[in-house]
Amino acid sequence: MSAYEHGNGIAKLPTGIPGFDLITLGGLPKGRTTLVAGTAGSAKTVMAAQFLAEGIRNADENGVFVTFEESPDDIRNNMIGLGWDIRRWESEGCWAFVDASLHPEHDEIVSGDFDFGALVARIEHAIGKVSARRVVMDSLGAVFTQYQDRSIVRRELFRLSSALKKIGVTAFLTSERTNENGKIARYGVEEFVADNVILLRNMLEAEKRRRTIEILKFRGTVHQKGEYPFTIIPRQGVVVIPLSAMELKQKSSTLRITSGQEELDQMCGGGFFRDSIVLVSGATGTGKTLMATKFLHAGAARDERTLFFGFEESREQLFRNAGGWGIDFESIEKKGLLQVVCDYPEIMGLEDHLLRIKQHLDEFNPNRVVVDSLSALERVSTMKGFREFIVGLTSFIKHKEIAGLFTSTTPNLMGGTSITEAHISTITDSIILLRYVELFGEMRRGLTVLKMRGSAHEKTIREFMIDSAGMHIGKPFQDVSGILSGHPSCATGGEVERLSSLFVEGGDI
Repeated sequence: MSAYEHGNGIAKLPTGIPGFDLITLGGLPKGRTTLVAGTAGSAKTVMAAQFLAEGIRNADENGVFVTFEESPDDIRNNMIGLGWDIRRWESEGCWAFVDASLHPEHDEIVSGDFDFGALVARIEHAIGKVSARRVVMDSLGAVFTQYQDRSIVRRELFRLSSALKKIGVTAFLTSERTNENGKIARYGVEEFVADNVILLRNMLEAEKRRRTIEILKFRGTVHQKGEYPFTIIPRQGVVVIPLSAMELKQKSSTLRITSGQEELDQMCGGGFFRDSIVLVSGATGTGKTLMATKFLHAGAARDERTLFFGFEESREQLFRNAGGWGIDFESIEKKGLLQVVCDYPEIMGLEDHLLRIKQHLDEFNPNRVVVDSLSALERVSTMKGFREFIVGLTSFIKHKEIAGLFTSTTPNLMGGTSITEAHISTITDSIILLRYVELFGEMRRGLTVLKMRGSAHEKTIREFMIDSAGMHIGKPFQDVSGILSGHPSCATGGEVERLSSLFVEGGDI
């Protein structure tokens, strides 16, 4: 069956639009009308056409597209880039147009009585001609521009909606909004015609565009609440990313894998967990990419595949730097154990980056994944959008039960109050903190395991050095405090003795 019951007796029709059926908990209520409202550029027409296209391609359900604004030829041509051959579907009897758009030779404004009787008859004829189960009407706002008496148009829209219900088709209606946070639809009538209301937004915040979808009303049935990001993918169409609808049902493994540094494995209680997300945070030049390189190399030594996403350095630069530490990325790549994907974050939105990462994860099926760095991706999104990206990314990785290593650049050279500006540290399982330490006029480096869920770990801050052989982790800093805050200072012998006594049973305060 193409529709199923959702516990309360109302059948839902799966639309086939990726992610949309998850937030609607099954699809659109079957046999009812749904209004999709949004401003210009919010993807109303694309989503409407996709509703019909997915029905034809995946559900053997034909459709009728009623256009009040664009001509059928415009719609056919505009949708070719999304991979929908509407002309072929028309010739096969799967898709039919009802052209109710205003033509230049008929541009007079009608006043007085008007009814949709002729239009209803045309729609009913098209539905019967292709045995349609889905109907799209795009866009209702164009109807109001032609007729002055809105009360009459509202009455006729109700008449049209009732006719579609009697036929038993599931209808998808679109309407314009004047602004993203204003009234539901431009004329304040459209939302009362439909059983369900969905809002599309294309918000501009901090010079960044972000598309979201929200289910405002699903009469008689349940749905996910809130806004969900979505994007438009070439050759695919609208893809909804149901981040907050994801469930925390990932499995947790007790198996350990090596970080590529023996000393770091010891500090972590035996290495990283196989399905954990590790955040390596530090100022620029502290060795984050080197640690990611060692992590990758350690996996290759065990015939494990690694997927490396670079957002700050090119593929050639990464390969050159790895060679400087004695690691041959090219030979690892030729063995099929490494795939490197490098791009500037600005080439697409975070939603597109997330979907592309997921696609590479599905195709390459790695054992390990590296993202270098999150800070670069943070530039192209709002704070909320970035946090949702991290939630989606960690969810994809954890569901595949693979190890992930993310790097992030702290804003301050010597320390700070937050691991990352977006406070994403709570989402990760483990945090390795790299810091510069200024002592006696010399810049040194320190490393500590700040957090590791499910395992005991070393609490000290160890000094490390970087040379042509890579990273060398040494002994803990002695008699030094204030490293993490960025204000290191050497304690006197008496002060060290006094502080040590605080943690000894019976010690004096």
